Amino acid sequence: MSFLAIENLTKRFGGLTAVNDISFSVSQGEILSVIGPNGAGKSTLFKLIGSFLKPSSGRVLLDGAVVSGRQPHQVAQAGIVRTFQETTVFKEMTALQNVIVSHQLGLKATPFGAYFSTATARADARAAAESAAEILDYLGLGHVKGELARNLPHGHLRALGIAIALAAKPRVLLLDEPFAGMNPEETDRAVEMVEGIRKRGITVLLVEHDMRAVMRISDRIVVVSFGSKIAEGLPAEIRANPAVIEAYLGQDDETIGSY
Repeated sequence: MSFLAIENLTKRFGGLTAVNDISFSVSQGEILSVIGPNGAGKSTLFKLIGSFLKPSSGRVLLDGAVVSGRQPHQVAQAGIVRTFQETTVFKEMTALQNVIVSHQLGLKATPFGAYFSTATARADARAAAESAAEILDYLGLGHVKGELARNLPHGHLRALGIAIALAAKPRVLLLDEPFAGMNPEETDRAVEMVEGIRKRGITVLLVEHDMRAVMRISDRIVVVSFGSKIAEGLPAEIRANPAVIEAYLGQDDETIGSY
């Protein structure tokens, strides 16, 4: 049984089939990248896996249990958590406060207890603060934990978005273009950060356009084009795959990671 299984996922919007009968599996602890030209259906596929969209057909299973079609917060509680292309943070909070408030899925106190600051609520607050500080330190953001999010540079904001996702204690982390807009130095740090996330025992799926980073970091790669899976394999296999080369036809060799 696969740790994470995507089985025949299809999503139609009226007459448009955005995702067409896509299947693949992900092993626990693996880093798997989903790549493809613009408009290939990658982000829609991620929304289906995270249950932000309901599939027209097909299903997603985690440890053999069907999670597709459930509410996003229920899927997050099951262990599948995603980040977004847009940096979604509370700009007027500090980095530490952003991560603290993201521990809400693990709170033990009731809303009544939180309002009256019961012993359980105080214990929740202490545990969330300690966990948030540890996550920021682990991702190399400990030195900016007191900074307002609006003052952080782009690379730190993207890392903060990942820290917020880690606060939900994911088993599977879906990263939507984690290296977008980064300079080479920031990308190198982000690649190390994703590898560090795997060392915490978290399985990583990512959608990304930076093929150099994808080829460096991925155990396996799935390629989609026009909503369908056209290839799956090791980075070296994907670089040499004729269907992948054709899908990227007219673009630089570097676009598909030939270096």
